[in-house]
Amino acid sequence: MTEMSRAGEPARHGEPLRVAVLGCSGSIGTQTLDVCRRHPDRLRVVALSVSSSTGALVAAAREFGAAHVAVADPAHAADPVLGELPAGCALGSGPEAVTELATLPDVDVVVNALVGFAGIHAGHAALLAGKSLAYANKESIVCGGDLLMPLARPGRLLPVDSEHSAIFQCLVGEKPEDVARIWLTCSGGPFYGRTRDELARVTAAEALAHPTWTMGAKITIDCSTLMNKGLEVIEAHHLFDQPVDAIRVLVHRQSKIHSMVEFVDGVVKAQLGSSDMRAPIQYALSYPERWEATARRVDWCAEDPFTFGEADERAFGCLALAREAGRAGGTLPCAMNAANEVANAAFREGLCSFLDIERVVAAVMGRTPVERVESVSQLDEVDARARELARAELMEVRI
Repeated sequence: MTEMSRAGEPARHGEPLRVAVLGCSGSIGTQTLDVCRRHPDRLRVVALSVSSSTGALVAAAREFGAAHVAVADPAHAADPVLGELPAGCALGSGPEAVTELATLPDVDVVVNALVGFAGIHAGHAALLAGKSLAYANKESIVCGGDLLMPLARPGRLLPVDSEHSAIFQCLVGEKPEDVARIWLTCSGGPFYGRTRDELARVTAAEALAHPTWTMGAKITIDCSTLMNKGLEVIEAHHLFDQPVDAIRVLVHRQSKIHSMVEFVDGVVKAQLGSSDMRAPIQYALSYPERWEATARRVDWCAEDPFTFGEADERAFGCLALAREAGRAGGTLPCAMNAANEVANAAFREGLCSFLDIERVVAAVMGRTPVERVESVSQLDEVDARARELARAELMEVRI
């Protein structure tokens, strides 16, 4: 880090940034560890968590010498492999133990790579504790942006999503009031150009074959329905204080332009790079500095021509539903997200069709009263109720 920290406080001179990686065995978590591996003089991994992949947890703890680890799933808290943790490594179990890692005194930055709504607890705790939060858990902001954003100190909330990292970088040195529009790029997923009749027959295996990015199963399905882009619209709305309708989704199949910002004078700034999540992860950890590349460099002379297109919200109704939830605000995005998580999992398990995901989300949104967001416990209740409604709707679909 530089001589001043992200919040303008004196930094620990000459010492690496102490990192907690929550969800270290997933796609973002493993790539975060790769960045840490590349920069051992700048980053020191002190805390790690997994849901149930205890073998991966032990391997990472031994490699990096982590002092604290947590297993979210209590059913795996006594896995025999945990006996191979480094000497002196503290082990906790259960969701609360994961959240506690985000508040440890010897943690400077928390990388929140947890999947789904459950990640809001650790993100909220990290910000309350004054930690820097590098987050890939977009559901936290979608559901609880009204709570989390007021807690974020300057330079302490850094997006890891490639699109939001791109927008963040385009806005460095700019005035928020000078923003006219955000162009949120989208690969289009594996089904770009398909009609609704064609979408009705697609399989989970086809949906998991993303054309440009390697991600976890849940987010890959979200990309295929364009729900992921809808969540990102709401996320950008909170992060950059822009109206939902000032955030335009732009299909860019090559995934080299990661997003753009258009200003009131018509000038557009874009951030480009390879389709490699290690680049935005590294920027979230290095900000305000830039470090030597971990991701591969692009030979722009050898790249295919760029193409652009419109996102079809009639065929991919999840994007339209997310925009509707974002405009309404309050607790509706939380209910929408919960319904999507349930339906997404059901599709992966072969319990519903691709278009049933949209149907379930729409049904739950239609039965959810919109309330002002006041607490994480309130959001827990909204999330639980929406999941019950979604499961009931799925039973109707199967009948």
